[in-house]
Amino acid sequence: MKKYTIITLLTLALVFVVNIALSQGPPDPPGDPGTGGGPVGGAAPIEGGIGFLLGLAAAWGGRKAYLAFKQKNELEE
Repeated sequence: MKKYTIITLLTLALVFVVNIALSQGPPDPPGDPGTGGGPVGGAAPIEGGIGFLLGLAAAWGGRKAYLAFKQKNELEE
């Protein structure tokens, strides 16, 4: 029992030490937009992700509508 406790504590200590030793500091804040710096919130492009999300939502909604239409026609026949 004592052996497993020591091994567990050493493993946890190693994990936390490596995690702290390999971590990076936060990035520098963006410039002030009033003085010609970058935009507020940084310069991360989000348009591509939003377009992709909207495309997936449209495909999912279209499939749901198709399945509902198909099920309605099968019940009528």
